[in-house]
Amino acid sequence: MDRSEKEKLVASLHGVLKDASLVVVTQQSGLTVAEVTDLRRKMRAAGASFKVAKNRLTRRALEGTSFQHLGPLFKGPTAIAYSRDPVAAAKVAVEFSTKNEKLKVIGGGLGDKSLDQNAIKALATLPSLPEIRARMLGTIVAPATRLATVIRAPAAQLARVIDAKVNKAAEG
Repeated sequence: MDRSEKEKLVASLHGVLKDASLVVVTQQSGLTVAEVTDLRRKMRAAGASFKVAKNRLTRRALEGTSFQHLGPLFKGPTAIAYSRDPVAAAKVAVEFSTKNEKLKVIGGGLGDKSLDQNAIKALATLPSLPEIRARMLGTIVAPATRLATVIRAPAAQLARVIDAKVNKAAEG
């Protein structure tokens, strides 16, 4: 990789990290191509991304972003998971690391806050943004549904009474 390619890579990664709200730093050693592909597919499905990058280049890309404090985590075979959703990358990374011992979550950042391994795991237990929206919508719609059921109940009861009268009259 020549110098201009490295500069393009750093600029590209810098742009991606500026837009991200969460970065999870992982150590991965011994992951097969199939396992990394599976992890990337899961990340993409959750609205996140996973990238293996050289530590020195990643530290350069972090400069000028809210994640520059993560520089010391980049030692050894590292990779990053990032997303705009403040939970998505953490959920997938933690879930994958529990099933595959070759991937370890070592830390990360949420905006300008540093997160250790335990904080990332705690963040992964929170519901994602779409889940929160669905819950809120369900909460908003529930009273209207109950109201419709209550309004419909007297008419249904009246129909049952009339039906019973008709059946009784037909028998007698």
